[in-house]
Amino acid sequence: MAGRNPSATIFRLAGILLLAATILASAATPGSAKGLGRTPPPSDAVAVYPGGAKPIQAREEFCNRNPADCAIDLAEPEAIELTPKVWKTIVRINKQVNSTIIPVTDQDYVGVIDRWEFPKEGMGDCEDIQLLKRRKLEEAGFPRRAMRMTVVLDEVGAGHAVLMIRTNRGDYILDNKAKSVLPWRKTGYTYIKRESAENLGWVSLGTVVAAPVSATAGR
Repeated sequence: MAGRNPSATIFRLAGILLLAATILASAATPGSAKGLGRTPPPSDAVAVYPGGAKPIQAREEFCNRNPADCAIDLAEPEAIELTPKVWKTIVRINKQVNSTIIPVTDQDYVGVIDRWEFPKEGMGDCEDIQLLKRRKLEEAGFPRRAMRMTVVLDEVGAGHAVLMIRTNRGDYILDNKAKSVLPWRKTGYTYIKRESAENLGWVSLGTVVAAPVSATAGR
């Protein structure tokens, strides 16, 4: 039997190593199918301003109808540890809800200016959609205290509701108008107030303005 060609063996080995490196690089690429489980770049925490903020009547009515969805458990953490598994769950539920619920205003759907409620018949306003995301994340084991409904002004200056998830890597936003879960500074929104993590009230976010968002979906 003839001996192996050393040059051919080296070329084959080099090809195998190159293929392995390509696969690993692909899996580590943010936004790729295999990279969805990776945590995003660190965000930071939105600053809270003293003095509190004015409550929202529609939210008060929602809490009267659904007290368990508004109750604050002070034994829960205010922020969660953002592991790859946790991030993958957040991304999955955000995408799932955004793809299954049709955004429609309260005025068009129920004939009132503002009503907080879980989506019905596959339709809901912005706050309804975020409430559903919070419930699904809570069912997945997330502490509700770390998931705060937040009021912002959107890219055209209109009032809008998003869900803020507080983590050890900063605050991230789940939004029916954005395809991705974003660090709050990358949304392009003006932050007005969010639910308190201490009681049923609201805290002021001081109208801080974030950088413009790049990828948006329909309202």
